Amino acid sequence: MPQTEPVRFYFDPICPWCYQTSRWIRRLAELEVVEVDWAVFSLAMANAGNEEMRDKQHDRSERALRTVMAVRERHGRKAVGEFYAQLGQRVHERGEPLDEPATVEAALADAGLDSGLSEKAMSDSSTKQSVAAEHQALVERTRSFGVPTIVLDGGEGPAIFGPVISRVPSDGDAIELWRHASWLARHEAFAELKRERMDIPDLESVRH
Repeated sequence: MPQTEPVRFYFDPICPWCYQTSRWIRRLAELEVVEVDWAVFSLAMANAGNEEMRDKQHDRSERALRTVMAVRERHGRKAVGEFYAQLGQRVHERGEPLDEPATVEAALADAGLDSGLSEKAMSDSSTKQSVAAEHQALVERTRSFGVPTIVLDGGEGPAIFGPVISRVPSDGDAIELWRHASWLARHEAFAELKRERMDIPDLESVRH
């Protein structure tokens, strides 16, 4: 059996496309294709000063991103993935508002974590600094510009934006997609591959 590949998955919980890709990467983890470490990327920071992106209101992720840092410090890196999964279900599948404290607190409870971590994170200025530092470290090393960003070799290897997917593929296609995407990420001559989005995610957060 091929060896499980460690990867680091950078996310901003406001992005539905990123959430769909995270569901795919979770399935790959269940199939023992990858082992995932979860990290944050701030779309608000990435698009600061971009007039065209102002209406996206990416700063609605601030509470959730800062809560990720509190979760990691208290419960470890695996708990971050559980929290993000529950938060994504509430925000993207049920249409709950990401910037409402109750949504973040409920997602913490769903993940078996202390719902009070959200308020603690917002009252601790170091969580904001940690989000900015993690975001900036990725950008400086890989010049990443959006989510999802997947970094191979447990976060130390080449990075790739995407794959951006509208739906989670079947197991066989999921593995094939990973095989091709990771090969491209490692190919030194590969620079970019993009096409028009043919479909949108079937998610409540996209429909409304």
